[in-house]
Amino acid sequence: MAHEGGYVNDPDDPGGATKYGVTVHTMRRLGMDLDGNGTVDARDVKQLSRAQAERIFITHYFERPGIAKLPKSVQASVFDMYVNSGSNAVRILQRLLTAMGFPLTDDGVIGPKTIAACEQAARAAPDHLADAYGIARRNYYFWLADRRPASRKYARTRAGGKGGWIKRAEEFLSPQYHLSEQAFRERVAAWD
Repeated sequence: MAHEGGYVNDPDDPGGATKYGVTVHTMRRLGMDLDGNGTVDARDVKQLSRAQAERIFITHYFERPGIAKLPKSVQASVFDMYVNSGSNAVRILQRLLTAMGFPLTDDGVIGPKTIAACEQAARAAPDHLADAYGIARRNYYFWLADRRPASRKYARTRAGGKGGWIKRAEEFLSPQYHLSEQAFRERVAAWD
């Protein structure tokens, strides 16, 4: 919840109206017609309480997708990414595990094979799996911003520094894997 703000409805955000990180699309899927008018829209998002958002996060973003079954070292980062990007968080993990030699289907579902591969990777690289996931996550944000110019404002500030997406990913990385300001500026130079 610390990463999520109050109500926003940014036209550049594919999530649409959002409050505490819960999008109107999620509320529609859950049938959360908070104002009782028969439709779930931005008015309902505005009425969402922090407690309701917390319950949604725990139930629908942590327990149901199976993040609670992953090794502790990656749970927080995968959970945070799941809130931010849904099943793409799991696909990023599955691609990473496949690249590490634990082949998986890139389906965005945490099943027995993904759990087993993640546990094996955590045993093989106990001090590195969380950092490797954080780097893959940061790279995903760069990939999105490369392809969707309207989303660049989430990866880079107006002043040219690291934007919210990059800072968010790096919160889950060991400091030695944070991009320096120079490396960051070189990475996003093509966006100008």
